[in-house]
Amino acid sequence: MTSTLNKAIVIKLGGSIYNSRDSVITDIIRLQNEGQRVVIIHGGAKMVTGWLSKLNCTTSFYEGERITDGTCLDVVTAVLAGLANKEIVATIINAGGKAIGISGVDGGLIQGKIKNRGRGYVGEVVTVDTSPLKAIIGAGFIPVIAPVSLHAWGRQEGERSLLNVNGDTAAGAIAASLGAERLVFLTDVRGIKDESGKVISHLPASKARHLIENGTAYGGMIPKIRACLEATSNRITNCSIIDGSAPHGLLNEVVNGNTGTCISPD
Repeated sequence: MTSTLNKAIVIKLGGSIYNSRDSVITDIIRLQNEGQRVVIIHGGAKMVTGWLSKLNCTTSFYEGERITDGTCLDVVTAVLAGLANKEIVATIINAGGKAIGISGVDGGLIQGKIKNRGRGYVGEVVTVDTSPLKAIIGAGFIPVIAPVSLHAWGRQEGERSLLNVNGDTAAGAIAASLGAERLVFLTDVRGIKDESGKVISHLPASKARHLIENGTAYGGMIPKIRACLEATSNRITNCSIIDGSAPHGLLNEVVNGNTGTCISPD
């Protein structure tokens, strides 16, 4: 369901910047207090990998997405929809903000299908129902979303009802469906780099797509760029990939811009 939530800012909080989140949380609460509609989607790949290691489970990735068997799905769900989600919500509340934590399963927010059965329960988003977000925001809270999602399409007998959707992918789909004004990725890098290693300040969507095709973008940057392409497909949303570990990097990007790489609709 595609519906506009005017002037919303969707923030993808990368797990790699959890240790720098005090400044990020302060910025988020300031935006909320100023009347900005804020939606947070978070990751937690390093936290998931740590718990898998404790269970002596190996993990591997393909194009930035974790290959997810049944055991891995259990850990992903427990860590992302449980520990990581509630830590972020608690941090926001303790700092004076108002937040509610949910997953993509809750209210059928993110509904998907298996992308490739050879990679297990890695999910591809089919549809987003924005009504749970509208209800939460309308009540004055920030929705904090774990990307564990509902296996609602093409589910075969005996298959699980949960999917591991990449957090970047979920953020792009939600921003596109909301008609958000901005999608900001808070990462541990300064932005997208060209072949010489220089950060590219601005890219139209078509040129961003070319960076994947020619191999300039790789690993974890691939799902981020693909998410930006999804978000900008609505011709409304502008995307930014910035260094979230910089003090007040989020606020600086929202107010001033040009702190990382901006990807805009063609």
